[in-house]
Amino acid sequence: MSDSTRSSSSPSGSHPHSATLRRLEKSSGRLSAAAIARMDEQLPWYRAMPPENRSWIGLVAQAGIAAFTEWFRHPEAPQAISTDVFGTAPRELTRAISLRQTVEMVRTTIEVMESAIDEIAAPGDESVLREALLVYAREIAFATAQVYAQAAEARGAWDARLESLVVNAVLSGEADEGVLSRAAALGWSSPDRVIVVLGTAPNGDSELTVEAIRRAARHAKLQVLTGVFGDRLVVVAGGSDDPIRTAKDLIGPFAAGPVVAGPVVGDLLAATRSAQAAAAGLKACAAWPDAPRPVLADDLLPERAMAGDPAARDQLVEEIYRPLEEAGSALLETLSVYLEQASSLEGAARMLFVHPNTVRYRLRRVTDVTGWSPSDVRSAFTLRIALILGRLSSTDQPR
Repeated sequence: MSDSTRSSSSPSGSHPHSATLRRLEKSSGRLSAAAIARMDEQLPWYRAMPPENRSWIGLVAQAGIAAFTEWFRHPEAPQAISTDVFGTAPRELTRAISLRQTVEMVRTTIEVMESAIDEIAAPGDESVLREALLVYAREIAFATAQVYAQAAEARGAWDARLESLVVNAVLSGEADEGVLSRAAALGWSSPDRVIVVLGTAPNGDSELTVEAIRRAARHAKLQVLTGVFGDRLVVVAGGSDDPIRTAKDLIGPFAAGPVVAGPVVGDLLAATRSAQAAAAGLKACAAWPDAPRPVLADDLLPERAMAGDPAARDQLVEEIYRPLEEAGSALLETLSVYLEQASSLEGAARMLFVHPNTVRYRLRRVTDVTGWSPSDVRSAFTLRIALILGRLSSTDQPR
């Protein structure tokens, strides 16, 4: 039998405390008004709210008092309060007022009802009404917690989907102004330095992995947008200009295997470039088994170029070959001969018919121009690939 049916079939006169119930029914409107007045007097946040939200809170208070009346009318009913007490207000109200404020609202309403017990209860019913109110207050507290828990779960699921959409847009190169608004809804404050870090996701619950990344980011004072996509863990980090430091701060939740940090970019819209560089680096990492962990995507330029990454090829040509070409043919020729002579100063000097010190000076100029040292094995490999790609690009140009 429903509550409404029980209400119609159980008139107040047959209630064991019918006099108290009649007084409670007659007083419900006055109690609601008193509760609203006390909230207005004692709760600054309530006074500061827009009229629409205050009216919704008033309806919640009225529904709570009405629910207690039904509670008292049917003492044989199961002692549980439905979250329908809060059903008179829209779901958005859980965003407009915090759990703490809701608790203050409920406490104020209960205090108003408790202060009126001696006035409402028929002689001898004071303790019965007070006990009923005590149990009701406990159950309404549980109902309040349930409403906010459900709202938090729904909001968490929605935020996770929204975050996944944002990160996927960055990965796929589809980031636009809409992505910025979605990121802002997630708390992203548009830092001017953004880095994308990619690696292998661990097995198990992806939500636990995402939460571990967030904890690491809070500890490192970084903003992050993150997600697990297949077997990849992707982190868009803001607030740092050091890719390796950022990757090291966040590396804990990643599974074994390479972790690649893309270059620093200026904002979330430009993060696609960092993400694509990191993704290309992660793909090419197999060609450099001794790569450090984490590793910069730019340190993998030769492997990325050989794996078919056009951005890496262009970067090697534009940042190494072209500057050397513009610096004069002597630098290009000296570097090429030096590399062909197995990095031998004397061998290069003989082939060029110059003094070894001249070769040494020119190699220092190569380092100054490109940022890569020919005497370093890894850098020499990068320079060699850049020379090959630069020569090929020159032959592709129309004559």
